[in-house]
Amino acid sequence: MSKIIVVTSGKGGVGKTTTSASIAAGLARAGKKTAVIDFDVGLRNLDLIMGCERRVVYDLVNLIKGESNLKQTLIRDKRVDNLYILPASQTRDKDALSKEGVEKVLKDLMRDRFDYIICDSPAGIEHGARMALYFADEAIVVTNPEVSSVRDSDRILGILQSKSRRAELGQPPVQERLLVTRYDPSRVDTGQMLSVNDIVDLLAIPLLGVIPESKIVLESSNQGRPVVLESDTNAGQAYDDAVARLLGEKRPMRFLEAQKKGLFRRFFG
Repeated sequence: MSKIIVVTSGKGGVGKTTTSASIAAGLARAGKKTAVIDFDVGLRNLDLIMGCERRVVYDLVNLIKGESNLKQTLIRDKRVDNLYILPASQTRDKDALSKEGVEKVLKDLMRDRFDYIICDSPAGIEHGARMALYFADEAIVVTNPEVSSVRDSDRILGILQSKSRRAELGQPPVQERLLVTRYDPSRVDTGQMLSVNDIVDLLAIPLLGVIPESKIVLESSNQGRPVVLESDTNAGQAYDDAVARLLGEKRPMRFLEAQKKGLFRRFFG
């Protein structure tokens, strides 16, 4: 049975689309047939991060309005088997999304036997974001280790608990998980950032993973390559750990402590 996961946040710029791309690529690499949908109508960044912007012919709004079919609209990733991208429209308004239209797209993907459907939500609580989270079975709430980001994430949790279809129908609630991005233990030690424990205490949801601050995240995005494929980097390994936990594997949390410099590094940098 297909599982619908929304990747969401209260604040923009926290790494939500980067996370959607890496979670989707990681699931597909684990053998799960996975589609990742860009709900950010009007902006459309997922195709850039996935490196398929030149292959976009039809988009989510075309599909909803019956101007294309699923096979025409889905873009198959060239690097990872079982991975498909459904881009957003750059020219339409977010109001082009409707519950009925989104539900039809999701049902078409389910009929096509997708194991996972990742919904990359716009930031905040506007229409596109609500459409992305409405049908979710699970939610990955992405936050940076700063007070404003955590506060906005708490607001998103309230919406998940009250505005989702599961909430409306009285079904078991959306399963929420926390992903902390841009984490720098050295800055936590000096009080410039919230610690993981502080964030977990404030939001009170299970921790899926911690992604360390790394220049490879920006470099990979600019190259159109999901970070999880950079398996020799801390950020890539952290995303791989998060995907494994999502699939039920138990892995210890890494990259939570600042690396101590040895004698050679203290002298020579």
